[in-house]
Amino acid sequence: MASLLGDHLFQFSGQGPPPSKDFFQLIVSRNEVILTSWKISVRLGCKGAAPKQQKISHHDFLHQKMLQQEVEAVFGDRIFEHTKLLCQGKFDYLERLTDDILLKILANLELKDTTQLAQVSQRFREICNSEKFWEQTVRNGCADFTGYMEGIASAMGWRKMFFTFFHTSGRKGLQ
Repeated sequence: MASLLGDHLFQFSGQGPPPSKDFFQLIVSRNEVILTSWKISVRLGCKGAAPKQQKISHHDFLHQKMLQQEVEAVFGDRIFEHTKLLCQGKFDYLERLTDDILLKILANLELKDTTQLAQVSQRFREICNSEKFWEQTVRNGCADFTGYMEGIASAMGWRKMFFTFFHTSGRKGLQ
């Protein structure tokens, strides 16, 4: 599974909390945490200032309370906790899979299981609600689907089509 890990385990960027307009980038690589910040200011003395970059090993990050507080203040608790887990060597391989591979996995689950999976994370919620997922569900799981219905699905959306034509409380929509 280690082959799934690239050089960068995680990368996130965005504007710092108000009132600052500074821009930040957080990179967690295999060996270190890199926090880069760009000072955004209309003051003449700050124009053209070089970005500030802090590089620190995973072990040191876990013990550097000031840097941890900065990451949490800028990126929020969720990103901070994820960064800590990565530094502890706790990788979420399932989150790193491509959408196509996840869709193949989802094809083998019951619909009720995918509704529970959608509650696990934002990524799973997005893929379980995606048009690709619902198209796959209708095409592969609904015996009554015909090629003539494809135009209807394109117009109304695959999810809406599933619940309109194939899923009723009185009968099972998926075969």
